Formats: sequence, C-alpha cells, structure tokens
Amino acid sequence: MKISYKWLKELIEITETPQEIGKLLTATGLEVESIEEIESIKGGLRGVLIGQVLTCEKHPEADRLSLTTVDVGGENLLSIVCGAPNVAAGQKVIVATVGAVLYPTGSDQPLVLKKSKIRGALSEGMICAEDELGLGSSHDGILVLETALANGTPASEYFGISSDYLIEIGLTPNRADAASHYGVARDLKAVLNRPVTLPSVDGFAVTNHTLPITVEVKNQDACPRYTGLTISGITVGESPQWLKDRLQTIGIRSINNIVDITNYVCHELGQPMHAFDAEKVIGNKVVVTTVADGTPFITLDGVERKISGSDLMICNAGSSGSPEPMCIAGVFGGLTSGVTNQTTAIFLESAYFSPAWVRKTAQRFALKTDSSFRFERGTDPNMPLFALKRAALLIEQIAGGTVTSEITDIYPQPVQDFRVVMSYKNIDRLIGKTLDRALIKTILESLDIQLADENESSFMAIVPPYRVDVQREADVIEEILRIYGFGQVELSETLSSDFLSDFPINDPEKLKLRVAELLVGNGFNEMINNSLTKPEYQASLGESLAGNPVKILNYLSEDLSVMRQTLLFSGLEVIAYNSNRRQKDLKVFEFGKTYHEINEKYVEKERLSVFVTGSIAQESWFEKSRETVFHDLAAFVNQVLTAVKIREVEKQPADTAIFKEGLTLSFKGKAVVSFGLLHGSLSKKLDVKAPVFFADFDWDYILRQYHAAVEYKEVSKFPEVRRDLSVVVNKKITFEELRQIAYKTERQLLRSVNVFDVYEGANLEGKKSYSISFTLQDDQQTLTDKVIDKTMQRLIGAYEREFEAVIRK
Repeated sequence: MKISYKWLKELIEITETPQEIGKLLTATGLEVESIEEIESIKGGLRGVLIGQVLTCEKHPEADRLSLTTVDVGGENLLSIVCGAPNVAAGQKVIVATVGAVLYPTGSDQPLVLKKSKIRGALSEGMICAEDELGLGSSHDGILVLETALANGTPASEYFGISSDYLIEIGLTPNRADAASHYGVARDLKAVLNRPVTLPSVDGFAVTNHTLPITVEVKNQDACPRYTGLTISGITVGESPQWLKDRLQTIGIRSINNIVDITNYVCHELGQPMHAFDAEKVIGNKVVVTTVADGTPFITLDGVERKISGSDLMICNAGSSGSPEPMCIAGVFGGLTSGVTNQTTAIFLESAYFSPAWVRKTAQRFALKTDSSFRFERGTDPNMPLFALKRAALLIEQIAGGTVTSEITDIYPQPVQDFRVVMSYKNIDRLIGKTLDRALIKTILESLDIQLADENESSFMAIVPPYRVDVQREADVIEEILRIYGFGQVELSETLSSDFLSDFPINDPEKLKLRVAELLVGNGFNEMINNSLTKPEYQASLGESLAGNPVKILNYLSEDLSVMRQTLLFSGLEVIAYNSNRRQKDLKVFEFGKTYHEINEKYVEKERLSVFVTGSIAQESWFEKSRETVFHDLAAFVNQVLTAVKIREVEKQPADTAIFKEGLTLSFKGKAVVSFGLLHGSLSKKLDVKAPVFFADFDWDYILRQYHAAVEYKEVSKFPEVRRDLSVVVNKKITFEELRQIAYKTERQLLRSVNVFDVYEGANLEGKKSYSISFTLQDDQQTLTDKVIDKTMQRLIGAYEREFEAVIRK
C-alpha cells in the first residue's frame, strides 16, 4: 500500500517527520517497509537558477552559436555559449550551473553540467529549453520568463516544484480498512489523539434532471449497495498538475481527468469507483446482474474473456431487450463503455460489492486491480454515497459539467455494526496488564468503536462494518493493545515465552543445502524418488538391511507394496531409465528417508546416496574420455566428509553382499558411509549393464556429529619433516592397519601417514611391500635429526612387533 506523506497531511495535522510517522504506523501494526523521497521533477532541478542575460553576441567561429554573459546572483557573471535562436540580452532565463544534474525529457540518463570549451569559447553552464529541464517536449528555444524573482532564485521555486515522501506499507490481508489515505489517517488519529478532517461535500447539488438513468439490482447478495448519478457537459482532457503529481507519487499513471479522479477518490477514501460513458448506457438503464455462461466480454485491456454465470456484471438494458455487460463488477471495466476524449456525459458508479463474489471472479480471470484488491477484502458499506459526492464535486471543478440526475442509492438491507461482548477480565488477561478503564474507552472510541451496556465487569463493543477483521473479543483486545503499544507491556512472571520453539544450533537444512551445492558443483544432479518400492529388491539384500520391511496394508500395486529400506534401488531405477535413453554418463545423488520395522517399532532414517556410472570425464580437445574408477568416488566421499567436518575416520572393508569392492568409513566407532563398486548382480536386477559406483551416507548420524562452530588453530612456525619406509608384511595386512599402528605409536609428532607405492611379485611370495611416507612436525621447536631418528625407530619397532615386518633398506 503506497501512501503520500503530503496527501496524508491534508487529512490529519502532522508535525512529525515521515520517518517518525513510519515508526508510529509500524507500532500500530501497519508495517512501513520503506520511505522514499519523491520529486515531481526528477532531480528536483537542483543547481538550476533564474538568471538574466546581460550581453549576447554572435560566436566568431559558429554562426548558430551566441556568446552570452549571464547574472545568476553570484559574485561573478557566467560566460555561457548558447545555441538557441531566441536568446537575447535582457531576458530572464533558466540557467543550469556547473554541477547541476538534469533529466531531459525522453531520457533516463542524467545530464551532468560541466565547465567546457565550445569552439574555443568558455561555457560555464547552460541556458535551458523546456525539454532539457524535463518539463515538456518543446525544444524550439530557451525558456524566456516574465518574473520579478531575483537572479539566483532556485528554478524549483519558480515552477512550484516540491518533494513528497512515499510511505510503503506492507498491508496485511485483514487490514482492508487501511487501504487508503483516510484509513491510515484513522490509525494516526488514535495514536496521536488528533482529529481526521474529511474533504467537505457540502457544495454538492443536483443542477437538473435532464439525464436520468435508472438502476436495477437483481442480485442483492452480490451487491448490497449501489449508488450512482449522471454528470453532463464535461470536457475530458488532461488532469491538472496537482492531480497528476498526487497519482504519480503513489505510482499511478495519469490517463485523463475523469479516470484520474476516480483513482484519486479510491486511494483517498478507499472506495473504488467507475465512470461509464452515458451514451453507452443503452436504454438509460443500469442492471446489476449475472449473465449466461460463456458470454464474451472485452475488458479495458483489449482481452476477450468468457463470463461465467457466477460473475456479477454491470450491464445496460441492451439493444435487444437483454442486458449487455459493460463492466465486471468490482474488478475491471469494459472496452466499449469506458470514458474517451469524445465523452461529454458520464454515469458515475459507487457501490459496495460482496467480497466473496469479487474474490472468486478476480481469481477466475487472474485479474488483480486496485478495485478488486479492496472489494475482495471488504470495503466500507457506508462510504459509497460520500465518495460519490466527493468525486462529483471534483469532476465539476476539473472537467466542468453539472449533475443532471438525482442520486440513486439502492441499499435495502443496511450492513449492521458488529456487536461484541467484552469482559474486562479477559482484556487484562490477554494484554498481561491492567489498563485504566477510561483509557480503554478512549482508545476504542478513537478507533470508532463505541461502548454500550457498560458495567464494572463488561461492556458491549459496537464495531463499524468497515472493520471486517474485528468481530471477536480477542480482535477488540488486539485493537486496544496495538494503540496502547506493545512495548508498554512490561515483562512479568505471568508472561512467558517457554512455548516458543528453540532454534537449533545446527540448521539441518542449511547443512543439507551446503552438501547439495558441493555435489552439484562437481557435476551431480539431484533426484527425488518414490519411497515405495518392490519387495523383491530388498529381499535380495537380506540381512544387509536393518530390521524388517514396512509393508503397505492397502497397496495399489504389488510393485509398490513396501517402503524402501535403502536408497540403492531407487537410484538404480533412475540410472536404468536414463541409460535406456542413451544417457550413459551419470552422476546423481538423493537425500531421502528409509523405513524399517525394528523390534516391532517403525523407524525412519535419513540417508544420502551418491551414484556414479559411465565416464567421469567427457572427451574434448584437451582431455580424453575416461571411465569412472573407485578413487573418483572416494574423492567425492572425502569432499562430503570434509564439508561436514568429519575427519580421522577408520576404514574397514564394505559389505560384500552389496559391494564388489569398497570401504566403510567409521567415525567414533560408528559407520558414517559405505561406498564402492556395486556387485553386477544387483545392477542387472534393474537391467543396468555398466559398472555403478555407489555411496551410502548415514545422514542422521552426520547431523548429530556436525557442529557449525568454526575452530581455528595457529599455523606452526616450525617446518615439517618427511621420512619414507619400505615395509614388507604379510599380504593380508592392509595399509589401514599399518596407519592405525603408526598413530598409536607416535601421537605427538606424527601429522600424516600416506602410502605411495605397493608391490607384489614372485620374489615376495605371500607378502607385499608398502612404500609409506611419514610427516613429522613439532609445534614448539624445530625437529633435530636425533629426535627424528628416534621416532622412526619406534615406528619400525612397532611394525616388527605387530606384523613381523621386514624393513627394506
């Protein structure tokens, strides 16, 4: 909702700044999202002054240029080169001085005035034409003024240019009453205890009855109130500048004086209006009714729409005796019945339409207009008559003409005030503080809520119908509290926030997004699969899966009769689907749940699955195509573990029922991820012939272990030292066993252990040789050869004791 600060000041006395008003409105529940200074002329003509041409001579190097000296009220005269044919000595002119920023008509780019030389002559500014100032389109010559204003007077003062402030309110759907300047002023009235002054309509009068138009409302539920009148002898044309400025401030484009007035009244009072060309009201009759399903109707935007039987229409009597649509009631006008430059008489409509009817129609046609925005939330049923008179007076003032019919006001069943029984006990309880009873009454009356049937414990609140959101006791209490001020309610033992949920230290969604972005950055695509699967898939893994499968009692298909216990087969189905469509090179992942029956209880687990198949690198001019190998998947797994801050894992062979070759990495004694090359028998179950690499992460465990806090450690000032050993051991001994023994043996200085070569040959029957590098470092001092040798001897001794290793010299 856009509100003009200057416009607001016409309705209520305001001495506060726009920023202070913004804080007050936000405190009452009308959250101010932004406050922006708006100028009627872009740039505000800053640095543009009234000046006087003292001398004017022809430029010696150019026939069409003149050399002038101009007085702009400063200590020195300005030398300006001017190309206008009408420049002459003695003229009062508009001068843009050096540094001024102009926005010429038709250009969004600013023109910054600089001191320059033109054909060798110094020019210290510019004598301006109308279009150069952004005031019009004329470029016939410079503006010559008839004014007694002194030289040096800002041009903005001469043109009456002033700034305004646009206050943007994030209006919630329940506050339809504040969808206007008058509505916002009402809230300020309650907060500031100042009266709101509506524009006077005392001057309204019916001149004659030469153009009567009758009205028939056939659907009272959809249109509880309808008012209208005719105005003849108008001249449709451009709106006065003040009106265009007001609308421009709140982002509305000027169309013509009649349409602009209806828009103005809508945003001033919150009452949408519509003007029909009286000549298009066939039979001098307006009929508010529905029409047959499928009736074509062309709206103001030139689009033909099919009207349904549940859309309320404003119609005329019709040339054939059947009503013909002129407007979609409360939503959008028709193309043929609108006001044009040839219109000389209008029928002016101001009505109250049912919110439900307007809302359904607006949604059906996907039309969101200023009118539908207000009607579908609920307007004031008591405003149409006042707004009609207000608009009629403005039309007479701006477009001429006279009122040529009596006001038609069809309102058979007036909308009643809401009556809410109030208890002081509940007011005190919900606010958390006992307010003075006189203060409660003052606040409610400032909000146009009257009190009746008052006694010591209760009263009846009579709420005006424009407050469609205040119909319960709690609603009235909220009105009291928002005007009293939420900040004025002190904390007490009776007020507690224990019910509020704590925010988790580790946000699981953020971590999931972080890992997903990491994988996507490595060329993976995310997949989302069905949690239902075939029972024979999971039966093939047997004891490799936790618990029993969760069966669906009323399954629709045998193929989807159990909940998945693993993400493996869901991913293989995706690979099979893509492979059958010639998409062989795939990298995909999924965050998903698995479901288990364990000890007669149902358990859900969150997992992360990663699949890689086909070529890891696409063939190109600088790189040959290469098939995926185990270490490609291992690199992706390590990246994920690094992202979730899991290090120092233990390695064991993966489940041979699933992996032909693979590893299981454990952290703090529990498996974090199993990964490797799937058995071909599993892939072939889904007709996948290519090798598939699969990683299965325990995401629940990762979330429990993850901590978002960043830990910092000072980089050591002392150098690392590397030493290598060639160790011959039984071929059944794995490098992981050698690595673990190394860390158990040397905990202080050992930083890393790495294998860089493995050899098996005929001369090493039943054995293998590992070439291992050890990185040593002391954070307190530089390592000496003596300390290094002593450390390596301990490592050699450990290998000889534990594995009967032979150290190759």
